[in-house]
Amino acid sequence: MSKPKDSIPFHKYQGTGNDFILIDQRHQQYLTRQDTKQINRLCDRKFGIGADGLILLEEKAGYDFQMIYFNSDGRESSMCGNGGRCITAFAAECGIEKETYVFWAIDGEHKAHIRPDGWVELKMSDVKQVEVGDDYYILDTGSPHYVVFVEDLDDINVKENGAVIRYGSRFKREGINVNFAEAQDKKLLVGTYERGVEDETLSCGTGVTACAIAFYLQSKQQSARDLPIQAKGGDLRVRFSSGDKNAFSDIWLSGPAERVFKGIF
Repeated sequence: MSKPKDSIPFHKYQGTGNDFILIDQRHQQYLTRQDTKQINRLCDRKFGIGADGLILLEEKAGYDFQMIYFNSDGRESSMCGNGGRCITAFAAECGIEKETYVFWAIDGEHKAHIRPDGWVELKMSDVKQVEVGDDYYILDTGSPHYVVFVEDLDDINVKENGAVIRYGSRFKREGINVNFAEAQDKKLLVGTYERGVEDETLSCGTGVTACAIAFYLQSKQQSARDLPIQAKGGDLRVRFSSGDKNAFSDIWLSGPAERVFKGIF
């Protein structure tokens, strides 16, 4: 295992309260996938910088950059939608100037652009199938998600109820992200329990994307294909095209992505 660098320059970003440590590794390597303990320490809110996850910005041939994402437990994880929006804003700050960004992540190619109002729009992976149960939806939007609709989100203890599903016999080994969604007149309210963080987060990009698709399947409302969503950390929007047999494409996640501070650890 390589030894982490003694001093690591970093930037802290947040997208609707979903916060990340971002490190530019295009010209110097500070961390590797094997540095689990160090990444976990950096994300620790008591002994480190504090974040839901850590993202490495690296070069990749044929792309503007590569995104390597780790949950706060230090392990490399599946795609993070808010993280993808934050790294796009970070890439712009690092001098990568594009009208449309094309980057590589663990689930493949993504496109993104920064709107004049500062919101970052990220194209998500296609959803090829959705498991529809009696009272739940399971789908992969770059990360696996379990969606349940509730009457009043304020009545739900997201951490406790989410952990029951995440650590149930079906999902205990690999884990799953669990979302509780409340449908209102013209928007969804969403609370998410994230595996790897093992807690409720203020927002989850792949989670709100999963909820938007699940709501479309439940409601059959055409307007649900372009839907405002209120996470506990702020407002997002999801739009997509629907196909046959619960398949979805041209999925876009939009929302703010802001730098909080930068420093050296």
